[in-house]
Amino acid sequence: MSQPLHLKAYAKINLALDVVRRREDGYHDVRMIMQTIRLFDRLSLRIISGNEIRISTNLPYLPSNEDNLVYRAIDIIRSHYGIKDGIEAVLEKHIPVAAGLAGGSSDAAAALVGMNQLFGLGINQSKLMEYGVSLGADIPFCIMRGTALSEGIGEVLTPLPPIPDCWILLVKPTFSMSTKYVYQNLKLDDQTFHPAIDDMVTAIREGDLPGITSRMGNVLESAVGNRLSDITVLKNSMLELGAEASLMSGSGSTVFGIFTDKDRASQALSRLSADPIVHHGTVIAPFQKSLH
Repeated sequence: MSQPLHLKAYAKINLALDVVRRREDGYHDVRMIMQTIRLFDRLSLRIISGNEIRISTNLPYLPSNEDNLVYRAIDIIRSHYGIKDGIEAVLEKHIPVAAGLAGGSSDAAAALVGMNQLFGLGINQSKLMEYGVSLGADIPFCIMRGTALSEGIGEVLTPLPPIPDCWILLVKPTFSMSTKYVYQNLKLDDQTFHPAIDDMVTAIREGDLPGITSRMGNVLESAVGNRLSDITVLKNSMLELGAEASLMSGSGSTVFGIFTDKDRASQALSRLSADPIVHHGTVIAPFQKSLH
C-alpha cells in the first residue's frame, strides 16, 4: 500500500447561466460564468494490493461502484494507461449533494488530477479536461478552477480574472433538484429571459463588482416547477438581509447571495438558518487563483 494522496475538490457557483439551445443529441448549449468557491470535499487516494477500485464515503447513501463519478474517473485513467494496481478512494463530503454546486463533478476532477499525480503520468491539463468532459460537462471547469466563461455543453472554457473580494452566503434548502428534470422542464421561447453574459464578462475584466451583481441571472430558475416559490423566497430574503444580489446556482437547489460585508453575511446566515426550508448554510469567500 502507498501513502495516501490528499486532495481538495472545490465547489462552484454560476454567477450567470444562459441556455442557448437544445441540441439534437439531447444536450444543451450553454453560456455560463463559473466561479470556484472555498467550500470543498476531501478526497484521499492510495494504491492498494489487488485490482479493485474501492470507494468509501461519509454519506452511506452514495454509491460505491461505477455509479460514483470518482470510481469512473479512476477507471478511465486506469484503462487508458494500463494501470493494474488497485485504488482505494476515501471521500469526505461537505458540498451538499444535488445542489447545483458541482460536488460530484469536482470529486471526479480531483480523482483525475490525483491519479495523474499518484502514478506520475504527466498528463497535461488539457488532456485531463478531455477525459473529464466524457464523464460530465462541469468536470473540465472543476479541473481548471477559478473564474471562467463556459460555453458549448460546458467544455469550452475561457479563463477570466478573479472577481473582486466579496463574501458568498450559500443556503441549501431541505429539497434537492434533479438536473435532468430541470433541463427537461426548461422551455426556451421568445419570452425567455437571457442574462447579459458578455456584459458580465466585461464587468469581471474591469473588476466591477456592482456590474457583476447587477447582471446575475439563471435561466434554469424558470424550470424548477413548484419549487420556484421557495427559491424566490430565499432570494428575496437574501436581498432583504443585505445581499448585493442573489441567485440559484446551476440547476439548484442552492441559493447564494453576494455580500460586501462579512458580518452582514453572517447575520443573514443566522436569520436564514431559522427558516424551516433551510437545512444547510455557510458563509465563504470566493476561491482565489493563488490557491491553485
